[in-house]
Amino acid sequence: MSEIKVPFHKAAITKDEEDAVLEVLRSGWLTTGNWTLQFEKNFSAFLNKGNRPGDAEIISLAVNSNTSGMILAMEACGVKQGKAVITTPYTFVSTATCARHLNADVYFADIEENSYSIDPVKIEEILKKDFESGEHKVCAIVPVHFGGNLCNMQAINELAQKYSTPENHIYVIEDAAHSFPSKTEKGYGGALGDVGVFSFYVTKTITTAEGGMITTRNPELAHRMTTMRMHGMDRTTWDRYTSPRASWEYDIVAPGYKFNLPDILSAIGVKQLERAELFYEQRKKIFERYNQEFKNLPYVTLPPNDEGNAMHIYPLRINEKCRYSRLEAAKKFQAGGMGISVHFIPIFHFTYWQELYPDFRAENFPNAEKQYSQTISLPIWPDMSEEDIQFVIDQVKSLAE
Repeated sequence: MSEIKVPFHKAAITKDEEDAVLEVLRSGWLTTGNWTLQFEKNFSAFLNKGNRPGDAEIISLAVNSNTSGMILAMEACGVKQGKAVITTPYTFVSTATCARHLNADVYFADIEENSYSIDPVKIEEILKKDFESGEHKVCAIVPVHFGGNLCNMQAINELAQKYSTPENHIYVIEDAAHSFPSKTEKGYGGALGDVGVFSFYVTKTITTAEGGMITTRNPELAHRMTTMRMHGMDRTTWDRYTSPRASWEYDIVAPGYKFNLPDILSAIGVKQLERAELFYEQRKKIFERYNQEFKNLPYVTLPPNDEGNAMHIYPLRINEKCRYSRLEAAKKFQAGGMGISVHFIPIFHFTYWQELYPDFRAENFPNAEKQYSQTISLPIWPDMSEEDIQFVIDQVKSLAE
């Protein structure tokens, strides 16, 4: 393979992040503490800027990954053996495996024909069947905001309300791993359902290297997730080591996990959050430049770009008019020195899921399979130079050769 001239992603790290990490290292307290509390407070303040009159304040809980956050959110919302969640096959596999960690079933709804978002019509087909059967297994819908483009949250929230019963409330848990910041007239993505879960993995819009954040307006859910985040203890680590009460005095009130985010990573997050809007504007400029350059190319299809798009990923579709298949185009780009990725391999392609659900096959999810067969994710990161951007443009235009 040729040397990569423009990588798929490069984190925007400055001296601010370096100094913050050094401050944590020199403090002697590296695990969850003041920096993490500050990160949570600042994240809530950021999302609360999108609140409408009457909206409850957002509570943020830092975790060591989006996956951890998803497990905590699902557990708090009653996902367990005998229950089920609805989500999309067009996502990273952890969205679904989190439900399996809790011994629940997963029902998959195809995406919309011309986007990457879960189709509310398909969601209702599943909900209606579950409701009419009398089983009422579905207790959560998990929409995935692919690439930073938001799902139809109004329709999804209405469906959850429509099919909820006094005995079985259906929660909406947003997988907002790609969607920060995604601002709409009704608030930010990740704050439009019952719970939102963000990712700060190294390729995300802001990073802590590894990490995530849970957001909710529901104090009861927040309390449960806080308890389960740290072994089921009735006290946080920071409280145990800073309170006058002895550190070894605590109770275990639930069989919890170890999902906390340490200060050494939260320090990076605090500084990244300060530049989140700058990063967005930089990505937006690149996204719009790509659109301008590619809009008249007959052999590619531009990404969806709806309200609130965080522009985290630029998923270009190599359509039927191209002389190259998606796979051939990907190899050509890589051979030319451009880093690319494919988001995502639909879950129905994986052995575990095929063995678990025999009818879970590509032919039953035609929209997801078609998008996957055509999509390549192009480089789009804040510090791309003009030369980097032009290189990507030239590579895409070379498909006409």
